[in-house]
Amino acid sequence: MTVPAILLAAGASSRLGQPKQLVSVGSEVLLERAIRVAREAGAHPVLVVLGAHFAPICARIDLQDAIAVLNEEWMQGISTSIRAGLGALDVSAPNSSCALIMTCDQPRLTAAHLRALIAAFHAQPASAIAASSYAGVRGTPAIFPRDMFPRMLALKGDKGARSLIAAESSKVVAVQFDGGEIDIDEPADLDQLR
Repeated sequence: MTVPAILLAAGASSRLGQPKQLVSVGSEVLLERAIRVAREAGAHPVLVVLGAHFAPICARIDLQDAIAVLNEEWMQGISTSIRAGLGALDVSAPNSSCALIMTCDQPRLTAAHLRALIAAFHAQPASAIAASSYAGVRGTPAIFPRDMFPRMLALKGDKGARSLIAAESSKVVAVQFDGGEIDIDEPADLDQLR
């Protein structure tokens, strides 16, 4: 059973001072890498939610068979990207039983981790969430069952998937993600890419 991926990449990266989606990691940029990893893990379709820097990102990145989703409300927080992604998912895969929510700024993410997350999700009861565990927290990437979609759609502002994972802790199966705490938000974080 395939799992659709919603890749959240709409932010302006204001603290970083440049679009993090286009930051290079070896021969790839972060967004290309995240798309590739999702595909290698078997996710389908892969929906890429963009907002700030939409035109330069689309001009530079070959999305191949990933579906670009424009979130025109990206300034209002990550919740709007989740809503945009779920809305696009209802069009592209209306019968999907779940959604993998991920971001593009976790450079240690691997297809092997996503495959482990998918396997853990399928091994649990239908209402369970499979979430990544790192540095004492549970967060993204995470797979949410369809029955969580209404609560995801009800998120407001900058509240994202982690708030739902915390609220539903008894329904969460955690999958260890070594290096998951490494993300790219500020210029100093770029040193972690070397």
